[in-house]
Amino acid sequence: MKKLIRVLGVLVVLGIVALLAFIFVPVQRTGPVTQLAADFKPAKGQGEYVMRAGDCMACHTSEGGKPFAGGRAIQSPMGTIWTTNITPDKETGIGNWSLDDFRAALYDGVAPNGTHLYPAMPYENYRKLTEEDVVALYDYFMNEVQPVSNKVEETKLSFPFNMRFGLRAWNWLAASYQAGFKPEEGQDEQFNRGKYLVEGAAHCAACHSPRTLFMSQDGIDSSSKAFLTGGEIDGYTAPDLRGPESGPQKWTTEQTAAYLATARNAHSSATGEMMLVVRDSLQYLTHEDNMAIATYLKKIGTGPANASAASAKPEVTETEKLLTDAKPDMPLGPRLYLDNCAACHIVNGKGAGETFPELDGNSLVTAKSPKGLISVILHGAELPSTADRPMKLRMQGYDQRLSDEEVAALATFLRQGWHNKAPSVSAAQVKAVRDAATH
Repeated sequence: MKKLIRVLGVLVVLGIVALLAFIFVPVQRTGPVTQLAADFKPAKGQGEYVMRAGDCMACHTSEGGKPFAGGRAIQSPMGTIWTTNITPDKETGIGNWSLDDFRAALYDGVAPNGTHLYPAMPYENYRKLTEEDVVALYDYFMNEVQPVSNKVEETKLSFPFNMRFGLRAWNWLAASYQAGFKPEEGQDEQFNRGKYLVEGAAHCAACHSPRTLFMSQDGIDSSSKAFLTGGEIDGYTAPDLRGPESGPQKWTTEQTAAYLATARNAHSSATGEMMLVVRDSLQYLTHEDNMAIATYLKKIGTGPANASAASAKPEVTETEKLLTDAKPDMPLGPRLYLDNCAACHIVNGKGAGETFPELDGNSLVTAKSPKGLISVILHGAELPSTADRPMKLRMQGYDQRLSDEEVAALATFLRQGWHNKAPSVSAAQVKAVRDAATH
């Protein structure tokens, strides 16, 4: 018995020592994945281009704030995370960071003082950046971005998520793979460029992949079956990009590239977070890079629709017949559609190419969470001005015109009309979205 007690005592002591080491032993930071020449200088514009590919501005710029000065609220299941000031201001920004400090934040999610960054910072993905791009990005922020003195609100999550040292264990699960990018053997340069952008800089999986039990991205590349099969951000559904019914698989690569560059194509248009990605990031990429992304997505798709764009459905649906007949006893949902939507989106739900998106088969309409659709009906949506499509387009909101019950009826009709087969929407769900916008 005494021997057992001694063994247990030793195990307890070892456990305490291990915990103290876990908390207090300095975190190991990843060094350069490639040794560059001592006189290496990024090409002109390279750093800004990496910034655009990495979509740094959308997260680190608050609405109406100065570029990269932080202060934007990122909603997470653990609470609100406030983005940091990444201008070269020495007091409130990153002006005192060395290149090694900067790389550690990108690769390891660790600040210069050893504090773990919350993974709202997508270092799971940035860990794939090349050393050339890391150096170029550092050079851009230190020499081309204007310093802004802006002390942002401190992130204060509830217990146990406020214990940042616990993120060390999380990193062992989510970001323990070797840093740097490895091209896929047997694939051409275009595919591997798309792979680099999607898996690394553009961090598409941060929104478009489901999360594991531990809230890490479910797979970091296409070897994972769950990779890019749909995720959730702030209650909105980020659509599947790989399945046979997903946009990139039904569309041609040219149509997907157009969507990335302009937030619209012949079938759909971007709203919410994706609209910001196009506005602040993807529209600035070269046509070749957007085509590389589209090509990569097409090739990693699943199902028969992977080979080519799906053909249009020429038949007249029951929904189209219902709307065309417009009988006096028509239910509330389709009646509201005729009154408010049909002029732009047409009775067949096909809209007008590159202006008014299709509603038949639209991933926002049929998403697992109806929050995005409800938000668009209530508050409208806007397509950004881009180089290829300079005209802004805005859909009005109907929050002042339609009640919760009417929005629910309209949303339910959209989710179940034409070829759509999604669950109904309740007035309570509409009320929740409406109330959230007023707080």
